[in-house]
Amino acid sequence: MLDGKRELMAKDFDVIVLGAGTAGESVASNLAEEGRSVVLIEAHRVGGECPFVACMPAKSLLRSAEVRKVMTRATELGAASADPELDDDDTAFDAAVARRDKVIGGLDDSGSAKGVEDAGVTLVRGRGRVTKPGVVRVGEEEYGYTDLVIATGSSAIRPPIDGIEDVPTWTSDQVLTTDERPRSLVILGGGPVGCELAQAHARFGVQVTLVEAAERLVVKEEPSVSEDMAAVLREDGVDVRVGSKAKQAKAVEGGARLHLDDGSVVEAERIVLSVGRSPNTEDIGLEVLGIEPAKLGLETDERGRVLGQDHVWAAGDVTGVAPFTHAANYQARVIAANLLSRPTAADYRAIPRTIFTDPPLASVGMSLSRAEEEGIDAITATLELGQTARSATEGEPRGRLVLVADRSRGVLIGASAMGGAADEWIGEAVLAIRAEIQLAVLIDVVHPFPTFSEVYEPPLRELAAQIG
Repeated sequence: MLDGKRELMAKDFDVIVLGAGTAGESVASNLAEEGRSVVLIEAHRVGGECPFVACMPAKSLLRSAEVRKVMTRATELGAASADPELDDDDTAFDAAVARRDKVIGGLDDSGSAKGVEDAGVTLVRGRGRVTKPGVVRVGEEEYGYTDLVIATGSSAIRPPIDGIEDVPTWTSDQVLTTDERPRSLVILGGGPVGCELAQAHARFGVQVTLVEAAERLVVKEEPSVSEDMAAVLREDGVDVRVGSKAKQAKAVEGGARLHLDDGSVVEAERIVLSVGRSPNTEDIGLEVLGIEPAKLGLETDERGRVLGQDHVWAAGDVTGVAPFTHAANYQARVIAANLLSRPTAADYRAIPRTIFTDPPLASVGMSLSRAEEEGIDAITATLELGQTARSATEGEPRGRLVLVADRSRGVLIGASAMGGAADEWIGEAVLAIRAEIQLAVLIDVVHPFPTFSEVYEPPLRELAAQIG
């Protein structure tokens, strides 16, 4: 009897974390390092998708594709008297895949697993399900908790297209882990993932068609910046089709045929499904706790607590707030702080959004249309990146910066950019929005010459002048 009681007590924890992706791994480690007893439950890989099948392999492949592109500009950029002879597309792609696999370390999560265990976390491999308030079952074992953190992530959506199950398809996870270079791809979805995959493969000689149902790519961004993205992809040979929706898919010899609602037909060896992701909320026992997920995910308050719950929290893609690794880490820090009795509130006004194409697209805060929808007296100003001195030295004239400000408060509320290193210099706008720095201060900031960051100066002065 005594032994049984000890066994039960050994399985009681301060916190149980469901899901060891970016958010789960972070919150578990932070809490354990502060002395809390934590069990982290994961059926797949510790670290989630980002290190293995999403962020890291995609950026590695994009970097290889970028260097391959730059090499074709060797004479233009004064690096050689003649452009170097490149490997054929298959050989080059094999080299890019080898580097990709080296960057991500294969699909081995042993290093990540060791990291959380070294932090003091109890790692349990398996699928966890809440069986009653305060209890999670994994296989035949039960674990007790005081607080539960749900960080189960999201999964790729399979669009309801007639015949899609009968043709060769890849999710983004699959296309970023395969060694195969198809001769042709149709990518469904013109969001960040679709744009990155389109450019990476087109630069290795794949015939790519990018299909987006909305009237433009990355539709939530400023229209002019969205158009810049489409132009960049078309320069790389991508057949960009916006305002087109897939109606039917049919298997054909060597691949698939896709019928679009505009009457056109495209064929490819593979169809890549990149139309979005849905939160992983099924079959984890939420109904036991009286939790009804919203369409976009689990709704939380500013502290990260699931609405209507005292001891249930959620972080990462499962919340549907911001599907980015950096946002998941931020939510994890907020939750950990609150569980450690350090009251902290999340502020999502300045979460950066980035597409790592060449050149990259980066944005933060509100677009002009979004600000107007919310009743804000918004003003905007734009400058093309080609007007900076750095664009001449870099040979990169493409892109622009669009700024949005709140006239009544005199602060920046949005920025959208495309151009060289935009993923880095967007940080200035991130800080300005988060800290609510007055335009009067921002226009007094001195940028080093010659840098792309000088692009901020004219539009900031224009905004300040509009306020008067």
